[in-house]
Amino acid sequence: MTTLKMEVDNWKALPWKRFQKVVFRLQTRIYKARKNGDRKLVNKLQKLLLNSKAAKYLAVRQVTQLNQGKATAGGDGKTALNCKERMQLTQDLLTGWKKWEHRKLRRVNIPKKDGTQRKLGIPTIGDRAYQCLLKYALEPAAEATFHGNSYGFRPGRGTHDVQKRLFTALNSQGRGITKTILEMDIEKCFDQISHETILEKTELPKIALKGLRLAIKAGVRGEFPTSTAGTPQGGVISPLLANIALNGIEEVTDGIYKRINHKVLCLRYADDLVFICKPEHNIALVKEQASKFLEERGLKIKESKTHIVKFTDGFDFLGWNFKVKPNGKFISTPSKENTAKVKAKIKATMKDSRFTLEQRITKCGSLIRGWRNYNRYCDLSSHDLWAQNYWTWKYIRKQGKYDRQGTDKLIKKSFPSVPWKVNAHINVTGDKSPFDGDLSYWAKRENKNYSGIHASLLKQQNHQCKACGLTFFSGDKVELHHADGNHGNWNKSNLQMLHRHCHQHQPIYGKARVARNHNDVKVEID
Repeated sequence: MTTLKMEVDNWKALPWKRFQKVVFRLQTRIYKARKNGDRKLVNKLQKLLLNSKAAKYLAVRQVTQLNQGKATAGGDGKTALNCKERMQLTQDLLTGWKKWEHRKLRRVNIPKKDGTQRKLGIPTIGDRAYQCLLKYALEPAAEATFHGNSYGFRPGRGTHDVQKRLFTALNSQGRGITKTILEMDIEKCFDQISHETILEKTELPKIALKGLRLAIKAGVRGEFPTSTAGTPQGGVISPLLANIALNGIEEVTDGIYKRINHKVLCLRYADDLVFICKPEHNIALVKEQASKFLEERGLKIKESKTHIVKFTDGFDFLGWNFKVKPNGKFISTPSKENTAKVKAKIKATMKDSRFTLEQRITKCGSLIRGWRNYNRYCDLSSHDLWAQNYWTWKYIRKQGKYDRQGTDKLIKKSFPSVPWKVNAHINVTGDKSPFDGDLSYWAKRENKNYSGIHASLLKQQNHQCKACGLTFFSGDKVELHHADGNHGNWNKSNLQMLHRHCHQHQPIYGKARVARNHNDVKVEID
């Protein structure tokens, strides 16, 4: 047996199921203690979690095997580690997490649609594992305090919840025809958040808080020695810290409009906000109160992206267009920008000569399926992409490789149908969180994100992984596994739904191929 195989086997042989149970049990206790206002118990439980071996192994596995950014190098140039390096990183956390020294970040610039650039600060993979460890302890305590109208970067919540809340508030029963929206964006939110605000509102033991201070103060390699504000985009814990700093803006006007029926409804997705105002609300006052809230945190409103719009005129939010028709009927459709972007990607994908025609068709099918899945609760009656379908048909025919019948089959593959139903999404209940321990509720809710054979198997398996037996947690990556290794055998008895990490531990029977989950994220299956 080679040394490499021994290292792989040792990593796979670790008691991952027990690790998950230990960490989740502590997280649920932290959540419940914080809900009850017992800060002393929260601190004690957080120390137990931070000192546990289980949390450190899971943190290393998360950043080196499961996260999509595992192949992105930090300042040290290292990406996804091999099993020996993972073991070493875990030992480093076990022995030195209390004295962890955060290294400088690597700067990566991502172009934005307005012509500017988003500056990402990428930590080393070791620093990401350390941040993930802190996140395990901090997230359940923060979740217990978060407002129910906050949906971005939170477990068990997403954009479709915001879409359904807007439908409830603006349909004919909600008298959306009389309402006005204040759509607001925060300027350079992640770059400008006050460090004092973050540290003041973050509930962690002193030793962990000291490590967090070093993480957010870490400068960018070659640019500046330390950071004076903000939390680096690209860090594992950054979205959680932003949510902690912005928590409470959802009820910023509650002190003015105290009666429940008169309150301003604020929905927040990360740093994007909408205030839904009734005729009796003073919109200028709402904006003023939000501005004061942000100023206390070192932030300000981005005026170029802040609009006051009547719902009868329609507005774009999270890639959708929302509008109330003159007859009072609410309608949600993909935004023009969203639709134009997918149309351009279809042509660019089909013309990409780096790939074979068959590969381009597969990539196009992945693109279309993902777009239609995201928009599956919209009205897609006028968004069937017929023109792009016809253009693709003619393009395939021009290649001279397929006849009409063959081209028709390929078109079905490149433009897969996805069922849609207007406003059929079921919202998360109130301020519920996956850390409340209600596994049945969250497993069934997660199952609604799947369709076809995936949904059927999840129901048959009682929403539990066939390999480890644990209930699928909100946000878990779930993959389809062929038990006999024959990917042509789609007999239901041969198919299993597994955690991604459990799937990675299955024996490989044949050549790896690419499969796709319900969100069309590419994953390798054996």
